[in-house]
Parts: sequence; structure tokens; C-alpha cells
Amino acid sequence: MTVATHESCAHCAHHHELVVENLHVRYRHIDALHDVSLATSCGACVALIGPNGAGKSTLLKAIAGLIPLAGGRILWRGTKVAKWSREIAYLPQRENVDWQFPITVERVVRMGRYPQAGWWKPFSTTDEAAISRAIGLMELTDLAHRQISELSGGQQQRVFLARALAQEAHVLLLDEPFTGLDRNSKAALAATLREIAAEGRLVVASHHDMDTVRDIYDEVLLLRRSAIAFGSVDEVFTTELLDQTFGGKEMPCPIG
Repeated sequence: MTVATHESCAHCAHHHELVVENLHVRYRHIDALHDVSLATSCGACVALIGPNGAGKSTLLKAIAGLIPLAGGRILWRGTKVAKWSREIAYLPQRENVDWQFPITVERVVRMGRYPQAGWWKPFSTTDEAAISRAIGLMELTDLAHRQISELSGGQQQRVFLARALAQEAHVLLLDEPFTGLDRNSKAALAATLREIAAEGRLVVASHHDMDTVRDIYDEVLLLRRSAIAFGSVDEVFTTELLDQTFGGKEMPCPIG
């Protein structure tokens, strides 16, 4: 599977930068995140690692603009991410999706095109081409008219990725994308994420399987409501820093 990227993203690694500065998120009176900072660019695959309740899902939702910030800022291409919502795709945890909703694979992927085309305008030939290309790239052509409830876990994840590719998103935010997949599906998804990053997009994913981190990711953010460390896998994914991140009990948090 080769994931061809669109021209505007092909050379963006050095000027399409995601910057999180001193991020603070509160739920009622609970600090879900505080003092979280990182900077990364297109072409990278970034793992968010931490115990349950550390704020991984919260960080992804904050970057996607789905929850308000209590402090700090999130920038994409030097300005607030709200300006660039078309270029950012959020893929929720599979358990939070209603897979029994009566919709086909093609219809899900088409939904990814609305941020570019507009909700009330008919799709152009360019839009239709982007949808067809995304379905083909994720090897879903034979499943295009299948109901999503009939798909395997790995196929369902490919549908989400196809939707993001149809959107022509530069940034893909994935919440526990490997959860519930069998070994072959995990290996296929890992290879796809590597290809998506290598061909010019930024992938940020929360991740639990410590054995596969080095095989998939370039950078790691160790998170325990605040940032323990951020950097390359070789620099950050160490026994000492992992002990600091996971030491003590799990952390109750309203979102995760």
C-alpha cells in the first residue's frame, strides 16, 4: 500500500509545524492537563504515552479544537489551530463510535470531504477524485458499499484513515488506534501510519503497547497530566523516564 500525498503536503516538513505551548485544560475543578509543551512537524509519527487518566485523549481533543483551553496555546503553521481545522483530522477511539449506525464505507469517507468542499455545496470532480483516491489507497474499493457494522476492526480503522485522506488532512490525531485489533491488523495499520508520515503528514497517536513503540514512532511525548518528556524515541523512550511516567497508581480523570 502506497499512500500518495497531495502536493501541498509533500514539502511541508520544515514549515508545517505543530506547536503546543504551556497547555492547560480543566474539567470543572480538575486539572486534566497542565504545563504541556511540544513542537513537531509534518513527516513525523508521534506517540502519546502515559497511564490511564494521564490526559492523552484530552490532548488529542484539544489539538483538534474539540475542547476549550484554560491556558496556553496550540499553533499550526504559526497561527491558532482553529484557522486550520480543514487540515486536522481527529479519529476517536473505536469504542466511542456507533458501528451499528446504518452507513456505508463510501458515505463515511465522503464525510471527510465536507471540510474542504463545504456542507451545502455539491461535490466537484476534484472532490469526487479525492474520495475515490482515498478509498483506493486504503484498499477499500471492494468494501465501498458495505455497511460499517459488517467490517473487521482493522477495516474500520482503514475507513477512518480513508476519511482523513479524503479530507486531505495534514495532521492525523488518532486515539488508541490499535486497541481491539488482531496481530495482522495491527501490523498492517502500523505500516500504513509509517507510510502516511513518510509521505508528508503528521501522525499523533495515543499508544499503549510498549513493545511496538520503536517500530512505529519517531517521537514520543511521555504524559502524566503534565509533560514528563518529549523528544525522539531514542532520547525519551528510556527505562528511567518510563518509570517516572508510570510510577504510582493509575490516575483517575474524567476524560483520559
